[in-house]
Amino acid sequence: MSAICLLAVPLGLACSAASAGQMQKLGDPPEAMNMRLVGHSDLQARSAYQPTIAKQGDRYIAYVGHHGGTDAVPKPVNPTTGQPEFNGTSIVDVTDPRNPKYLKHMPGLEGLYEGGGGQMTRVCAGASLPKGDRDKFYLLRVFGGQAHEIWDVTKPEEPKLITRLDGLRDTHKSFWECDTGIAYLVSGAPGWRTRRMSQVYDLSDPANPKKIRDFGLPGQEPGATGPVATELHGPISTGPSGNRVYFGYGTNKGGVLQIVDRQKLLEGPAEPTPENMKAPEIGRLELPLTGAHTVFPLLKMPIAEFKNDKFGATRDIVMIVNESLINECQEGEARQMVWFADVTIERRPMIISNYTVKEASGDFCSRGGRFGSHSSNESTAPVFNRKLAFITWFNAGVRALDIRDPFNPREVGYFIPAITEATDKRCIKVNGEERCKTAIQSNNVETDDRGYIYVVDRANTGMHILEVTGEPRSIAGLP
Repeated sequence: MSAICLLAVPLGLACSAASAGQMQKLGDPPEAMNMRLVGHSDLQARSAYQPTIAKQGDRYIAYVGHHGGTDAVPKPVNPTTGQPEFNGTSIVDVTDPRNPKYLKHMPGLEGLYEGGGGQMTRVCAGASLPKGDRDKFYLLRVFGGQAHEIWDVTKPEEPKLITRLDGLRDTHKSFWECDTGIAYLVSGAPGWRTRRMSQVYDLSDPANPKKIRDFGLPGQEPGATGPVATELHGPISTGPSGNRVYFGYGTNKGGVLQIVDRQKLLEGPAEPTPENMKAPEIGRLELPLTGAHTVFPLLKMPIAEFKNDKFGATRDIVMIVNESLINECQEGEARQMVWFADVTIERRPMIISNYTVKEASGDFCSRGGRFGSHSSNESTAPVFNRKLAFITWFNAGVRALDIRDPFNPREVGYFIPAITEATDKRCIKVNGEERCKTAIQSNNVETDDRGYIYVVDRANTGMHILEVTGEPRSIAGLP
């Protein structure tokens, strides 16, 4: 590493190890601006998807869901046991983010890539759940694509299975209201015409799940005919106080942002007829060229530019993050990026701005792996909420956005992790021949109430714990 990079990275300044036209390679330092590395866990070199950070007493615990294994390594060895284990869930104590301690690997379903593992994690304290044990903590996770599970993780080192909801085809990125216990489970239910839809459950008593209803877009339900609407990716609820659930459908094309009245969803007729599924809908925004991986509500945003205007000085915004699915900017999808929708008039949502990483800023189409957006943090802790958003961009790492003016979002920092010996290759066909490149694939990101950022890597590079410096640190009000 050059003397300049040795100085720049700890300070959070820019340090571009891969010059224009060059692939990032083993031995290059991280590339960073106004973000710096605090700690790292290799996560046993397992492909990582969803990190959830839970405060359990005086400890902070990271629960990281994993994709299934790869063709080359279908069942990685767990170094703590010496035994091969199918990818599942990693549990890491991040109380000291500079020295994360790997506590436990919970094996998931046998299978490769999207078909195995245990990608999604959510955690609720029993003290929050209406019928939970006040002394316990509960983990909701998927078991491959076949089931949802609830575990007792009061002792993170000794997780215990409580219940399993199985018989499904494809489970994914669910949402759990800890104050009510209502869960919006992303499932592939038998008979439905789409790979993923929503099953609404009451999980206020984790040992006794109660199904409320199945839900989706008209045309997805059993017995329907004609075109099938795009599949669900994930919902986010504002709970009873906000009375809204925001559903994101599609990932990289044919997307939909759907705004739903939560009370009508929970109390309306459960039979999945087109009329019953349409009844809770308040508004929707079609995204024909792109998708909706994460739809994050930013409600009652004060807009400084409009503070003296008679109308619209405060706006309701939803940040929509697409997911890139195509390697190396190949044909097959539009640029996947971030969009900001004004939903103040819920029946008529409209796009007001967008953000994308400039491809030429790092020659990202030539680096290998995917280039494009994937996901945002979802924590609403005050430290960053409605001020900064963190977006993963696959081979362009994680990007820090100043979102205080959603009409003009701007990048104020980034961090692209360094490639390690564990980083997995990504391969595509070029002129009939397979070409493989090793590339960072920052997958999902989350933050905690202390101001740390957790970025996990799809290509087996582990979890990087970061903090902001410079301008974004000032925006967050951190010392």
